[in-house]
Amino acid sequence: MRSLLPLRRCENYTVARIAALDVGERRIGVAISDVTQTLARPVGVIRTSGLDADALDRAVAELTRLAAEEDGLATLVVGLPRRLDGSPNDMTPRVQAFAERLRERTDLPIVLQDERLTSREAESRLALREKDWRARKTRLDAAAAAIILQEFLDGR
Repeated sequence: MRSLLPLRRCENYTVARIAALDVGERRIGVAISDVTQTLARPVGVIRTSGLDADALDRAVAELTRLAAEEDGLATLVVGLPRRLDGSPNDMTPRVQAFAERLRERTDLPIVLQDERLTSREAESRLALREKDWRARKTRLDAAAAAIILQEFLDGR
């Protein structure tokens, strides 16, 4: 399963979405852009047995599903964890290794995007609408992935 890149060509331009992953040890948040690559929205959360266990296979399966949809995928953004001062933390090399293994499984361009404070921002946004922390927790990783993706889209 090498290529996840079914693009739909429209005359002089390509119509495709960008997906983002917020990679964690037990959960991976997934978000996707619209076809204009302007707005990001959360898709869901992939539950895994661990980053070194089935996380890669589960992420590839979800990306394959998204790529098979009508508008396909053009790029994949992976959130890169760092400390507030920008230095690497314990998860930084693990997420970089995950992204490298993902590169071996897809032809999609993969971009690492700084994810500092995205989970905190996602928690704050969710808290405005949902008072129950258990309900927020189930959507937190997908919301963080959407923030990572929106920051990437806005920074281009």
